[in-house]
Amino acid sequence: MTNPANSKAFAKTFKEALIAYSFDFGGIIAGFIVASQLNVFELYPWAIAVYPAILSSRGMISGLFSGRLGTALHVGTIYPKFFGNTKKFYTLFKAIAVITLETSVVMSLISVVFGSLFWGITFADFSDILLVVVSTMALGLILSLFTIAVAFTTFKKGLDPDVIEYPIMSTVADIFITICYVLTLNMYFLFKYTAVILGLLHVILVFYILLRNIREEVFVKTIKESFVTLVFVAFIVNVTGTVLKSIRLEGNKEILTVYPALIDTVGDNKTCFRFA
Repeated sequence: MTNPANSKAFAKTFKEALIAYSFDFGGIIAGFIVASQLNVFELYPWAIAVYPAILSSRGMISGLFSGRLGTALHVGTIYPKFFGNTKKFYTLFKAIAVITLETSVVMSLISVVFGSLFWGITFADFSDILLVVVSTMALGLILSLFTIAVAFTTFKKGLDPDVIEYPIMSTVADIFITICYVLTLNMYFLFKYTAVILGLLHVILVFYILLRNIREEVFVKTIKESFVTLVFVAFIVNVTGTVLKSIRLEGNKEILTVYPALIDTVGDNKTCFRFA
């Protein structure tokens, strides 16, 4: 005989997962933006190869932030409100800013190594890749505010942030970071110093945060735990970027169109099974 409690739990999880997965269709929007802006990606020989790293980096950071927020909301160490929250909430928010810069630098370094071996670029391109990636990811910090809003709203509505939040945020992040990447490539080509200033502001912010929080145990632990994952992901996404660059994209725009939605759905599968 079926346990009513189990049936109710299954129905609740299924409903939440269905809501979350419906957002994966939005990944097509990110793919459409890339496919329609191929002329921008042709400005630099490494631009399309770095795109998977941009997507996955932002997705990894959003996943980390979403997971920590969801768990903390459940155990009560973070309250569902922006102001007057716990110290852990603000420490986590600062750690994400540092991890974003850390991710940008590591991804850029590994991209240059892969690029020199497979993409036909040299180490002289490192400064260009670094500035574009750092500037793009700095703009992506705006997503952290949206992540918080989604987590707090779902929790207040009685839904499970662990099931709902990441699938929603992964899709929103793909669209938003793709727009940021296209804008940054254009900005770097036309107004290089704007990208430089944006990158410097991010660096200054991170140095300020480090000086004020380097002795905070939760802050340091969050950064350390993310580093191993970061390096592992960096290698994988640069392999993906190498494969993507090897495809003749001009006549295969449909590949770029479905790519973000595909990796978005795969990532959501792992997240939903993890919290099932």
